[in-house]
Amino acid sequence: MIRWLSVVVLALVLMSGLTQWLRRFGFGRLPGDFAFRAFGREWQIPLASTVLLSMIAALVAKLI
Repeated sequence: MIRWLSVVVLALVLMSGLTQWLRRFGFGRLPGDFAFRAFGREWQIPLASTVLLSMIAALVAKLI
């Protein structure tokens, strides 16, 4: 359980650090990504970017 929790935390830290870099390549702005304002805050739900990054990760894992 601790191992999975540490993996999730590490992934969240990496994704938050790489967000600006990924936006330069168009991730987070794809047609299936949703952004809206609610409760005085900007919320983002990057569905299409998540699917695309998963497919790329699966392809890399399969090639390795």
